[in-house]
Amino acid sequence: KKNISSCCFSQVSAFLYRLLSVASVFRRPKFAIILFELLLKAMNASIIDPLQGDFPEVIEEYLELEHGIMKCIAFNRRGTLLAAGCNDGSCVIWDFLTRGVAKELRDSECSSPITSICWSKCGNRILVSAADKSLSLWDVLSGKRIRRIVLQQTPLQARLHPGSSKLCLACPLSCTPMIINLNTEDTTFLKVTVSEKPSGQNPTSRNKCSDGSTSFTPTAACFSKYGNLVYVGNSKGEILVIDSKDGEVRGMVPISGGSVVKSIVFSRNGQYLLTNSNDRVIRIYENLLPLKDENRALDELNKNLGDLNGVEKLKVIGSRCLTLFREFQDAITKVHWKAPCFSGDGEWVVGGSASKGEHKIYIWDRAGHLVKILEGPKEALIDLAWHPVRPIVVSVSLNGIVFIWAKDYTENWSAFAPDFKELEENEEYVEREDEFDLNPETEKPKGSDVNEDEKVDIMTVEKDPNFSDSDMSQEELCFLPVSPIPDVHEQQDKFLESSSKVVDSNNSESPFSEEAVTNENMMNHASSPVEDDAAGTRIKRKRRPSEKVLELQAEKVKKPLKSSKSSRTKTKSLVDENADNDFYYDELSDE
Repeated sequence: KKNISSCCFSQVSAFLYRLLSVASVFRRPKFAIILFELLLKAMNASIIDPLQGDFPEVIEEYLELEHGIMKCIAFNRRGTLLAAGCNDGSCVIWDFLTRGVAKELRDSECSSPITSICWSKCGNRILVSAADKSLSLWDVLSGKRIRRIVLQQTPLQARLHPGSSKLCLACPLSCTPMIINLNTEDTTFLKVTVSEKPSGQNPTSRNKCSDGSTSFTPTAACFSKYGNLVYVGNSKGEILVIDSKDGEVRGMVPISGGSVVKSIVFSRNGQYLLTNSNDRVIRIYENLLPLKDENRALDELNKNLGDLNGVEKLKVIGSRCLTLFREFQDAITKVHWKAPCFSGDGEWVVGGSASKGEHKIYIWDRAGHLVKILEGPKEALIDLAWHPVRPIVVSVSLNGIVFIWAKDYTENWSAFAPDFKELEENEEYVEREDEFDLNPETEKPKGSDVNEDEKVDIMTVEKDPNFSDSDMSQEELCFLPVSPIPDVHEQQDKFLESSSKVVDSNNSESPFSEEAVTNENMMNHASSPVEDDAAGTRIKRKRRPSEKVLELQAEKVKKPLKSSKSSRTKTKSLVDENADNDFYYDELSDE
């Protein structure tokens, strides 16, 4: 199943089709069902050209708000919801399947631009950092704010702990990264440098951020897959491996060149670490530690290296934690990178160009080959995200428009049958003489031995292999209920219907009076805009009636007037000023 996309689909389909026929002859229903599922998967996959990569190619759609400019984006764990932080301090949640706004989170105390946004693992909480030095934790389903904390410095990035929504990792503008308990507001400052002294102690000014007395270069940090460790990239070009519980530095990995680390992120499976440095190089490191027993493995390494001390020991331990896997860069233009990240399966690496006036997205495979350059509108790119499951990339432009990049599928129908042949032109087919003859000697296929009365379980949800690590005790939130909002035109239509009913009830007593004729004239003109000088109300329709319709309506109005001898009327043409002289109607008045 895993390698089916890299095989020749026509041969796979033919082979499975033959196995299916053999299984049906020898009465193996379960085996036949499995083969039939594989055949369907092969057919569905073969509609796509196997030579095409599983990465986006064209802009499929874009998302735009009427009020507000989106600055940063983040998918939930399943990719069904997309959260976007705006410049007015609000957070908009899009339903990614319907591409509509599902909920808006707005705080009356915050009107500053959003700097980062992060989902909890279960999708019930959202952590938002803003330029007013605040961290806000929101309940997604109810849309209520749970907690708000104001820091000393503006947090450029904030991430929730993978196992708990009570802890978060914040990276302020000019302060060391910190782990914050959102319930108790207890803060643990992390180290960003390691002293060369044997004691391994850092200067006091480097361990805390007090009133902005010490200036720091913005530092990047991220949790490991299960949150046991924190990986910090500092301004010296080093990656520090820190215990998330006590803040102790367990290892150090020096980066070649010693450039400032601007961003650091793990892949979804936790096997690879990505760093974006100031030397315009994206580096991929392979994680050598076990995913769940990281601390135990580090303790064993610490015991085995008892003869070493200080920085040398940390470097040796760091070499056992991470090893350089690949480096990505544009050797010609030497561009800086914006928001690089992994694909959902970790097979692709994507990075946006940080150059002003261009919207370029570079896609590499994990082997280091540049496979695609996506060129969008001439607007700077400020944020980027890859869909957790599908080959879709979402980018944010400087003007606040979210572009959705998807794959341009090429259909290949020849895989539905091994001997299928695509025709460029229609051809006349001459059938054989015995092609449609019935052969009575062939045996009829016997029925299967499957028990049709057996109950089928439709309630149990099977685990998706992409989310096999789901050990959450809390139920996951994938979709949000949406209440429909009535359109303004529908309300106007209801008002018009109610007003017409009132007019009919008032004229029911004298149907043959001149007022009834006037009301009939008004009802005949209901399809065109009407202006009532007495009431001062105006009702506009979406469609403009044609000239023939207006002439027919005028003839219908004149016919009953000719039959009545007692009443005399005259017509006056009036122009509706609000319709820009496009609509005309006749007003009847008694002499």
